[in-house]
Amino acid sequence: MDAPPLMLFGPDRSAERVVRPRRALRAGVAQVFAAVVGLALGLLLPGIDGGYQVAAVRAVDVLKVVGVGVLSVTTLIFSLLFLVVQWAAGNFSHRLLLFRTDPVVWRVFALVVGLLVYSVTATLAIGSHRTVSVSVPTTALVLTGAALVLVRRLQLTALRSIQLAHVLADVRQRGQKVLRALYPEDSTNGGARRLPDVTSTVAWAGDSVLLAQVDVLRLVRTATRADAVVVLKVPVGVALQPGDVVADVRGGRVPDAEVLAAVVGEVERVFHQDPTLAFRLLSDIGLRALSPAINDPATAVQALDATEGLLRPIASADLGDRSIADEAGAVRVVMRLPSWDDFLRVGFDDLCRAASDQPMVLAHAHELLGRLRARAREDRRRSLDERMAWVEGELTSRHPAFLRGTVGR
Repeated sequence: MDAPPLMLFGPDRSAERVVRPRRALRAGVAQVFAAVVGLALGLLLPGIDGGYQVAAVRAVDVLKVVGVGVLSVTTLIFSLLFLVVQWAAGNFSHRLLLFRTDPVVWRVFALVVGLLVYSVTATLAIGSHRTVSVSVPTTALVLTGAALVLVRRLQLTALRSIQLAHVLADVRQRGQKVLRALYPEDSTNGGARRLPDVTSTVAWAGDSVLLAQVDVLRLVRTATRADAVVVLKVPVGVALQPGDVVADVRGGRVPDAEVLAAVVGEVERVFHQDPTLAFRLLSDIGLRALSPAINDPATAVQALDATEGLLRPIASADLGDRSIADEAGAVRVVMRLPSWDDFLRVGFDDLCRAASDQPMVLAHAHELLGRLRARAREDRRRSLDERMAWVEGELTSRHPAFLRGTVGR
């Protein structure tokens, strides 16, 4: 087996990091940090004797109003946001996690936790003092202002998540970021490299999960220590069942546990290393729009436009599996990545099959395929020609008037 082209990873390559576990860690650390800061400020500021002083009773009133008011507003906002998430899932796709995974959600919660801790701690620390430093109510007001700014941003983000144009743009942009990371312009063939023979096969030993990410750096270090090559047999985004083959180890000996430790399984797909997730989401949005209950072909057309935005940059790029080398240039990991036909199947075929009775969608798909054909490499035009022929056949048999308006453009 020859090694696929090299993917030149570096410190600025987002796809080599595993952010899923780190996201949960950052959320927890932010909340703990905010609570600790609130506790420290609540204990220190009431003890300041110098400077301008205000009546302790009035400072306590401010702290009570701030604590109760911010808590009430935040509770209301989060309740509304849960409804927004449910609405977006029901109208777009249940796999759409753009808003729920936005860092602003846990940042708002962390700031509110810190503000509440500060208000309670400062109130108790004031105790029987007759006067306290003006910094006590001032800090409460500053934190309240920061919380309201973040709450407003959270609200605007939620409103974006129910607007079709913004959702399609966000999905397209995230998909393009993943594609740029996995298919960088500076990738190289690096000459033919023959991989060593298979020494062991690694099977999935856990429960049924989705392959969400691969800890690339960890896997490269593990393979380097054993002077081996780990060839992943499944792409990111597929379901792993107990006993499924995850990887082949070639050359040296690598314990199965070390390979599986670099495989991150989740219950849902994430964008980070999944190049077909954006295509899947856009197809889901279009399919839901074409369902008899909604019957909105214009939305399906917009989904096709967003899909074209993902397909155009890779129409002439080198696709397929990629090799990852260590610092010495030796191939250590081979990642399984989609081909051109895989992208077309996920992003185009399902939606067009469901649109066989929607001439608007078929006519737009015909134009899209024509534009892609003009940009695609020669070896990829056959796949586009086959789909164009199918669309033309559907238009000829069902909607000849629309065909006359598209062919020859």
